[in-house]
Amino acid sequence: MQRFLSSSPEETEQIAERLAKTLSGNEVIAMFGGLGAGKTAFTRGLARGLGAGDCVSSPTFALVNEYEGRFPIYHFDMYRVATYDDLYTTGFFDYLGSGIMVIEWSENIEGLLPDEKMTVTIRPVSEEQREITIEGAQTI
Repeated sequence: MQRFLSSSPEETEQIAERLAKTLSGNEVIAMFGGLGAGKTAFTRGLARGLGAGDCVSSPTFALVNEYEGRFPIYHFDMYRVATYDDLYTTGFFDYLGSGIMVIEWSENIEGLLPDEKMTVTIRPVSEEQREITIEGAQTI
């Protein structure tokens, strides 16, 4: 397990950019953290680190956004997903193994996530600071 302290969205993005350099292209990244914790900022840094530029926006209404970088990136928002049927209709299972899946609100589908996954937890420490914990990844 790796722990980082971030004092800004820019620092959160930089941590994710470092993580991006270690990815092989078929990872499932389960993100945990409350509203406003920094999950989308982390994904923005990850996409930039994979060569997709600054294209990331929250997939709240689309459920999944796709970005092209060194590998395909599929950015899911599971906030409104409550059942297996909800998850199935997102096309989630069709994406497995076809690129990097970044899943916000993973707590809503935790029991359906693959065993081989990376976990990123972002927890507010104060108004400005976030503790970022990464499990299942190479050292960054």
